[in-house]
Amino acid sequence: MCCNFATGRAPPICCSFVTATVRKLDLIFAAPRKAGRVARSAARRCEHGRAEVPAASFAIAPATPADLGDIHAMILALAEFEKLSHLCIATKEDLEAALFGTRPAAEALIARSDDQAAGFALFFHNFSTFLGRRGLWLEDLFVRPAYRRRGCAKALLRALAAIAVARKCGRFEWSVLDWNERAIDFYRTLGATVLPDWRIVRLVGPELEGLASPGGGGAGKP
Repeated sequence: MCCNFATGRAPPICCSFVTATVRKLDLIFAAPRKAGRVARSAARRCEHGRAEVPAASFAIAPATPADLGDIHAMILALAEFEKLSHLCIATKEDLEAALFGTRPAAEALIARSDDQAAGFALFFHNFSTFLGRRGLWLEDLFVRPAYRRRGCAKALLRALAAIAVARKCGRFEWSVLDWNERAIDFYRTLGATVLPDWRIVRLVGPELEGLASPGGGGAGKP
């Protein structure tokens, strides 16, 4: 890892906000309050009758094998939120091989508050033929309910942006479910652009195996 994320704040020398191009991530959180407003209103109640959530500091660090249990549990929680638990078959052993095996396929950051796992971000590099440079793709970012609206998600995103800048990536991208308007609005406040004319194309299971087989791919001709 090229940057030290010992504190819950992004390194100031790398970036101030995410300047990513967004291709569509699902982030489970609400946008954090500005620090001054939190300080003034921590003891008050918000307009909806709920107590304001005080800001918190988060230690953002590269994940280690000791974090696998927490990361796996948060992946399961993310799948439940997205109503996709039936598709989530990854095990801790799968994650260990992917993150810490002989040929790692991805990396992860974990956010902690008072030594408790608050959230995580899993990412890897892609490549832009137009830019001639690699990019950083954020596959998943999740914040546990107790730590939402406290700056955890933004701390993770800023740490990722710092990695992208330090590694000279041309882009920082992720996807977002089209119904998650709260997340989309938050990404836009960071300077990110949601691309409305792009769609994700996917092959899995029998369809993937069929295309890979001799003569596979159906009768269609491009």
